[in-house]
Amino acid sequence: MTTPVNPAGAVNPAGAVNPAGAVNPAENAVGRPTPVTNATQLQKPSGMPVHKYRGYEAVDIADRTWPDNRITVAPRWLSTDLRDGNQALIDPMSPARKREMFDLLVRMGYKEIEVGFPSSGETDFAFVRSIIEEGAIPEDVTISVLTQAREELIERTVESLVGARRATVHLYNATAPTFRRVVFRGSREQVKQIAVDGTRLVMEYAEKILGPETVFGYQYSPEIFTDTELDFALEVCEAVCDVWQPEEGREIILNLPATVERSTPSTHADRFEWMSRNLSRREFVCLSVHPHNDRGTAVAAAELAIMAGADRIEGCLFGQGERTGNVDLVTLGMNLFSQGVDPQIDFSQIDEIRRTSEYCNQMEIHPRHPYAGDLVYTAFSGSHQDAIKKGFDAMEKDAAAQGKTVDEIEWAVPYLPIDPKDVGRSYEAVIRVNSQSGKGGIAYVLKNDHKLDLPRRMQIEFSRIIQAKTDAEGGEVTPTQIWSTFQDEYLPNAENAVARWGRIQLRSGQTTTDTDGTDTLTVEATVDGTDTVLTGTGNGPISAFFEALQATGIDARLLDYTEHTMSEGASAQAASYIECAIDGKVLWGIGIDANTTRASLKAVVSAVNRASR
Repeated sequence: MTTPVNPAGAVNPAGAVNPAGAVNPAENAVGRPTPVTNATQLQKPSGMPVHKYRGYEAVDIADRTWPDNRITVAPRWLSTDLRDGNQALIDPMSPARKREMFDLLVRMGYKEIEVGFPSSGETDFAFVRSIIEEGAIPEDVTISVLTQAREELIERTVESLVGARRATVHLYNATAPTFRRVVFRGSREQVKQIAVDGTRLVMEYAEKILGPETVFGYQYSPEIFTDTELDFALEVCEAVCDVWQPEEGREIILNLPATVERSTPSTHADRFEWMSRNLSRREFVCLSVHPHNDRGTAVAAAELAIMAGADRIEGCLFGQGERTGNVDLVTLGMNLFSQGVDPQIDFSQIDEIRRTSEYCNQMEIHPRHPYAGDLVYTAFSGSHQDAIKKGFDAMEKDAAAQGKTVDEIEWAVPYLPIDPKDVGRSYEAVIRVNSQSGKGGIAYVLKNDHKLDLPRRMQIEFSRIIQAKTDAEGGEVTPTQIWSTFQDEYLPNAENAVARWGRIQLRSGQTTTDTDGTDTLTVEATVDGTDTVLTGTGNGPISAFFEALQATGIDARLLDYTEHTMSEGASAQAASYIECAIDGKVLWGIGIDANTTRASLKAVVSAVNRASR
């Protein structure tokens, strides 16, 4: 077996024996020893051809400042859904779908939108012309179009913008060593000249073709910035700036794309801080970040780049784009929102945004997608459900104590980073029940959907009934099924019960109170199919009813009792919960009625009927 070698070329100490005779621990990811209790637990080489790949290069910036920074205001945003996102689709958008996406982006509040690659074909060119000629672009929205650095393509690109109020031409050329060697077979100077000549041509054609009604801007991208030597990326950007001459009121957008994501987000941030520090005329430069997600860390790379000095983020809704996609603008914006920073983009109708995106892209959003997936605010686990239910209860109590509504106080519900209601989601699907669920989740469904706040021991009792159902049938139990099971178990005489059953059905009752405080209860009921009148006395209607039941041979006594109103107003109903010991069984019953006394009697009947079922 080959002995592994560390980056410095020294023999890795794994396998060496220390003075005590124990196996020396392996090194962890940053070269420090990782203790192990058993040498056989060490992971083995994968056998994969790792020799084919090289690690990313670190940036020499010892006094970096970005780790201490916080994002406290939203960056500028540019959506590339209609260009970068559209290019990556199996079935590129039709004109109707492109217009639907454009209108969505405008409604959400995006002020910079890359609308196409008009020199690539008639479809993109015609779309750019259509939104200009039809007046679909609000006055405060800037459209952007992409072009390569070839004269005929630049001319066609600028032609597409005639009549636009605010427009930017985005020119790019690849600057990375592999492209210089393999694709262009040119030197650094030759590649830089492509960028310089392209910039000059954009300016010439804009001056010749566009009228004074167009506020014209320029953006340049040294493509595959992540693979380009920093000093050369800076050299090219400075040469482009020398042509454009940015100054007050005449900014230039320098976009540094992670065309292929190569490094950790921290190194990506280092590259941005280095560029931001070393660019001349920095105050007239909008430094833009365009991450892709090849390593799965595009969101982190974008956020850290902003901390390191970037001014703008380019990306797509839900991370559309080539290969693993562009950075996800929805996640980025909602991350800000969850930290109390206004993203200046409206995500309040997240399901409409998702549905429109799915229609336009003809691709589904994953159910676990952050903030927008079907299941991202849903808990199946019993412990999670219990914590969420308690969180909602605590929010209600805290708000009441402060004399405020729940929406006016700080959000603090376990497992929910934001209030689902803030993005247009109801609480209906926050908790869903399967075999992994517990009492808290089931209790939440009953409280949220039916205003029934079950006592804790009753929650335990009913959760066992649902657990038996999920164990027997498998899969998820819907809120409708939970309610149907609850009615069948506790409300056998309700109008919509699954089946009517039970020894006793109440019809009417009357209570009188003597001068000594003793209550006499008279109840008309059907017992075992026979109409009868039950009479009893006690220190309240409930104790009087227990005495009345003795005449039917039912041995029942009260263990616990609680009640609450289910709504406000004259027509409000009350829910009563009673725990009883009946013929050696401990069971709960529930009664619902506008009259609190009658609700209590119904709760006793519920428990009695369950005991004889």
